[in-house]
Amino acid sequence: MTAPGSQDQSEIFRGTAGGSALLGDARSTAGNNAAATPAFVLGEELADIADDDERIVVLTADLAKANRVTDFAERHPQRFFNVGIAEKNMVTIAAGMAASGLVPYAATFSAFAALLCCEQIRTDCAYTRMPVRIVGHHSGMSMGFYGTSHHSLEDLGIMRTIADLTVVCATDANHLRAVLRASVDHPGAMYLRLGRGRDPEVYATVPELSFGTAIRLRDGADVAILTTGSEVRPSLDAAALLAADGIEATVFDVHTVKPLDLEAVAAAAALGTVVTVEEHNRTNGLGSAVAEALLEGGFGTVNFRRHGVPDEHVPIGPPAALYAHYQLDADGIAAVVRATLQRVG
Repeated sequence: MTAPGSQDQSEIFRGTAGGSALLGDARSTAGNNAAATPAFVLGEELADIADDDERIVVLTADLAKANRVTDFAERHPQRFFNVGIAEKNMVTIAAGMAASGLVPYAATFSAFAALLCCEQIRTDCAYTRMPVRIVGHHSGMSMGFYGTSHHSLEDLGIMRTIADLTVVCATDANHLRAVLRASVDHPGAMYLRLGRGRDPEVYATVPELSFGTAIRLRDGADVAILTTGSEVRPSLDAAALLAADGIEATVFDVHTVKPLDLEAVAAAAALGTVVTVEEHNRTNGLGSAVAEALLEGGFGTVNFRRHGVPDEHVPIGPPAALYAHYQLDADGIAAVVRATLQRVG
């Protein structure tokens, strides 16, 4: 790791620097095996794809080390573009590249991608149906100490309201590989939401994936948990805690927030109680998308709860402490599910 004050703080941004790192804490870096869990595989996987597809290009806004697209730059230097701290320009450049027949992946912090570049994503990419893949990494509260300017708890709400834009959340390293492979020839623009790279494993191998189709990870008869991205692993762990109390939960990885898998929503509604879990403001994220589907789908009475971050700016602190504070760890999710079930006895 570089000394404090250095511009290269990529190990901190990726969560790989260890518990003693500047602005780090043990609970935020522990919990998964650093040797067994890759940091960002974004650059590595795109480089593998680009070996056989000359259309693939990668852009970043001075964050190549934080998101590890350096792995792509080393293998395909002529197809790698660091535009500097000019995120809006990066998205417009990517749209121009797409119009020329390329498939660009433009990566920056999620807060910058979705909030700062919203106009460019809508007008230059989605409206023109250009195959641009906007990669927003370090989403949610994963930037911890870097504060509100770097937290991204509104991005799903913003992105899912843009017409002709597919919105996908990666779950772990293997899931990200599947998402990237499936994204190459997907029509139109996409927003790909990533965590901080050091994400605990959900998929032991690269899964089969189809955008718009949720993955059913666990079966149970008492409650359905619909979750996405960084909250899939803690939701599964919460289901295990609930099972110890005799409560069996079905868990869906709703990796595609838009278009939403309505069949998965119907299957969840059939259980009578549905809880959505996301590292996002409860307003207009996955929970709101599911609520809209439940209300319009004619599923009858469903005991439903959106679980996420309340409508507030979160405190500044280490990610693990923030997850515990907002009950977005396994214990917290299990408690929320129990409370939701108690509403109907």
